[in-house]
Amino acid sequence: MPKEINIDIAGMTCASCVARVERQLRKQPGVCEATVNLATEKATISYDDTRTDPATLTQAIRDAGYDPQVKTQELAITGMTCASCVGRVERTLGKLPGIISASVNLATEKAHIDYLPASCSLHDIRTAIQNAGYQVTEVATTEEQEDAKREGILNALRRDLLIAVSLTLPLLFIVMAPMFIPGMDQNISTLLSPVIRDWLEFLLATPVLFIAGRRFFRQGWAELRHLSPGMNTLVMIGTSAAYGYSLTALLFPEIFPAGTAHLYFEAAAVIVTLILLGRYFETRAKGRTSEAIKKLLRLQSKTARVLLSGQELEIPIEEVQPKALIVVRPGERIPVDGVVSEGSSYVDEAMITGEALPVQKTVASEVVGGTVNKNGTFIFRATRVGADTVLAHIIKMVEEAQATKPPIQQLADRIAGIFVPAVIAAATVTFVVWLAIGPSPALNYAFVAAVSVLVIACPCAMGLATPTAIMVGTGKAAEMGTLFRKGTAIELLAKVDTIVLDKTGTLTLGQPALTDLEIIRLTEAQVLILAAAAESRSEHPIAQAIVNAAKGRQLKLPTVESFEACPGLGLTARIEGKLVQIGADRYMRQLDITIEEQQQTATRLAEQGKTPIYCAIDGQLTAILAVSDPLKPGSREAIAHLRAMGMQIAMLTGDNRQTALAVAREIGIELVLAEVLPDQKLAEIKRLQGNNQRVAFVGDGINDAPALAQAEVGIAIGTGTDIAVEAGDIILMSGDLRGLVNAVMLAKKTLRTIVVNFIWAYAYNIALIPVAAGVLYPLTGLLLNPMLAATAMSVSSLFVVSNSLRLRNFRNLISSETPSRQQQIPARES
Repeated sequence: MPKEINIDIAGMTCASCVARVERQLRKQPGVCEATVNLATEKATISYDDTRTDPATLTQAIRDAGYDPQVKTQELAITGMTCASCVGRVERTLGKLPGIISASVNLATEKAHIDYLPASCSLHDIRTAIQNAGYQVTEVATTEEQEDAKREGILNALRRDLLIAVSLTLPLLFIVMAPMFIPGMDQNISTLLSPVIRDWLEFLLATPVLFIAGRRFFRQGWAELRHLSPGMNTLVMIGTSAAYGYSLTALLFPEIFPAGTAHLYFEAAAVIVTLILLGRYFETRAKGRTSEAIKKLLRLQSKTARVLLSGQELEIPIEEVQPKALIVVRPGERIPVDGVVSEGSSYVDEAMITGEALPVQKTVASEVVGGTVNKNGTFIFRATRVGADTVLAHIIKMVEEAQATKPPIQQLADRIAGIFVPAVIAAATVTFVVWLAIGPSPALNYAFVAAVSVLVIACPCAMGLATPTAIMVGTGKAAEMGTLFRKGTAIELLAKVDTIVLDKTGTLTLGQPALTDLEIIRLTEAQVLILAAAAESRSEHPIAQAIVNAAKGRQLKLPTVESFEACPGLGLTARIEGKLVQIGADRYMRQLDITIEEQQQTATRLAEQGKTPIYCAIDGQLTAILAVSDPLKPGSREAIAHLRAMGMQIAMLTGDNRQTALAVAREIGIELVLAEVLPDQKLAEIKRLQGNNQRVAFVGDGINDAPALAQAEVGIAIGTGTDIAVEAGDIILMSGDLRGLVNAVMLAKKTLRTIVVNFIWAYAYNIALIPVAAGVLYPLTGLLLNPMLAATAMSVSSLFVVSNSLRLRNFRNLISSETPSRQQQIPARES
């Protein structure tokens, strides 16, 4: 039967718009009918869901040039315990009409949902999740709310655990003490008759299962109802079997074969208690995986000191409006983003760039909310507030990265979907085999082995293996000044073998600077004053570099008496009675100024990728100036480390070959792709990928957007105040390439952590399920007790979470304090 959905569409203005959308939709495979109503701005589509889906249909509308109305909602879900729970919620949501995507994260206990509000309401989504057996709440918006929510969950677990422990310990004493303490059996028998002791076991175990352990039965039954068994199902079946067997043996012992009417109340109670204990520690540990988000939230100021009518007034941060004047004193945290209008100071921007050195702020400097003012008082004008601030964007990006699933997790989810049914089948086979060929009493052996298989195979560790590592890894990266916009980028970056870097603005500062001043006569200061004064009348970028150099030395520029520009050649100016002429070699020859003796110096500068400029005063050659786009600090160190890690490094630039090869030699890059136009960069990336290379492209995220999108991983260079680079999967906020080295190392370590987690979770299950089933019994006479199985299952989950938390100890491989090392190697062109 075809499905039908409605999609709200913005941007349509006439009948031709309607016809265009309808044509585009009807071209999609699987679309039976598509009708668009201009008045309601709604499309009604009938389609075969085996051939297309809502995501494809909304993209078709975008391709037609219109805007399908898609909402994004994040919901907090409680009650999930394993990978099967995650899969169940995602499948439940996927069955709703109008759901474009639904990604559920076990570690954060959140669902990230994109849906069509015209076809599916938020109420429908909530109801579906609740019907699947889970609780839905709004996502906490503040750290206090998040802490309160997690504390509530911990308190509930603590309460149930105390109930379970207080009843299970005396139960264990009654059952186990006679086995290990000589004479205790006689003492207990004196106090309690066998019948009273059996009923006391029943009275102690019942509250443990149905009060302290009620969550397993409530959620396990919901899993079975939806034909999607998970961890709770396994616990419910295992403990119910032990409890039901014992209760039947207590009430009707005569129906059992001789010697098989044993009681297993203590096994059922201990299983529930141990799993509750594991769940409690696991929940506490999972809370630590979100520490990065908590740290970022703590950076948000609660109030701001605003200037109103000349008076300072402290107001809640939510009430700050753009253009408001805000006063910041020494030691205070800057509340929102803005531009300094009065005063100066040094600001610690470590939370943005990952660099510890404070940055000087003067009038017209940008400041970022969440950074810390160090020693001066200044006033700034707010430019971005609320959700528009840099800090808000950082928090949003980290949360989105933690919500997305890398390919390895998608594979794990598919495995988890068949794992639990397979375990139930294995437990059934175990029971039948033991019953058929086991020693007497076969029923007891069959029962113990089957329950052990069910309990030890709980897939908690599988569901936590990836999201916990992704949460800690992305959070640690944010602390270091690197933003992973997608969780998938971590796995992809860890696997790249080729890194292609744009030159201008990535390897270099992106703006010309005066790098050399070769004096022939006069002094450096005298030449620079006259040259800068003359160039101050020019708008050429090279002229600006010379003026900036003079300003940097705090030289006072004299008045220019006359000025004449010669386009493409140079300029002539008269300053303080002196004739100043600046330009290229051909300009000097045109002026009949001899430059042959300095030709070797000019050639040397040109071979270094610099632009030589001649300066003559009163008709005599006085100096050669060289301007170039200097390398960023740390670029050489970064390239050296990346090459040492086995990466192939290439430079992609639109600059001429001579300049590109000079920069490559200086920085240590072998492969150079020069004179590449912006629209050709994508083709170069494709060419490398065609050689079976996994490519990461590093660029500014704007001019290089096509190449960033084409590469396996797009890495955008940001400056801290310009982080909303949509084209990149990863953003280096400080713009320092040493951050790229640290990001690659962290990605590799995170992927290794995920792999170790999976090896532990799956190898653990694969190895211990046969042990629980009793394969060692013929050799050793040992059969795994269900209580030990429950302990082993809890240990598995705690190992996975603890292993992921080790990523918090990651340290930068190199930093801005790393000493510079020159590395010259021959560069080759591609």
